Amino acid sequence: MKSHLNLSEFWRSFTTLSGDVREGFVEITRHSLALLGMAVVAVALTFFARPGLQVYASETLMSWLEMRQAETLDIDILLEGASRSTATSVKSLPKDQMAVTQWLSRKYKVSPEPVGALVSEAWSVGERSQIAPTLILAVMAIESRFNPFASGSQGGMGLMQIEPNAHSQALTPFGGRLAAFDPLTNLRVGTRHLQFLIQQSSTVEDALRLYAADSGQARDETYIDRVLSEQKQLDKITQGFKTAGVAPSHSGGTKTTQFPL
Repeated sequence: MKSHLNLSEFWRSFTTLSGDVREGFVEITRHSLALLGMAVVAVALTFFARPGLQVYASETLMSWLEMRQAETLDIDILLEGASRSTATSVKSLPKDQMAVTQWLSRKYKVSPEPVGALVSEAWSVGERSQIAPTLILAVMAIESRFNPFASGSQGGMGLMQIEPNAHSQALTPFGGRLAAFDPLTNLRVGTRHLQFLIQQSSTVEDALRLYAADSGQARDETYIDRVLSEQKQLDKITQGFKTAGVAPSHSGGTKTTQFPL
């Protein structure tokens, strides 16, 4: 009889304990889901209130995706593209390029080393395309503020907001569509397109108007003035420094051969 009572008490205790554990688990799960929901709402509100975080998250994600893609590509394929070096020691630059780099770095809050690489490349490409490097950099500044991962509403991508489908042939040797996010490739393809538009136009203003239409900036009535104002500021910075081999940016309509990418 006593043994039977002990068994009954044990079973009741076990049943009570099981019920308590089950209710506790349900309660913890409910609160966890509530906390998760609140966290999601908080993150969503934070991104909505601070658009800058969206840009940062987008850049971080794109950087990670490109790193993953690079790991899967054969090294020989990577070497076929434009040089991936997008950082240059500012001290190694000529004085005019150094001055422009420091000014752009401060204005657009970008580290001087990657800006220096773009400035150096703009000078090199400018000489080959007969377009003033300050005009190339000015277009870049207005189009993307030197954000290599910028994406436009009409499909423009990268520093000079080139449209990958329209420039697929030029991008193919460098890896295809995603090469538009490679800073140096983007600069070269964008400058080549600008050179083509200048050749087809009577003035640089007309060429910039066409460039704005292609990059999705056609509705910005101040686009041309902003680009030329930026270039004028950069030209002032380079005054006093010797710049050889680059034709003035106002030489629109000059029939020059397209430079090799």
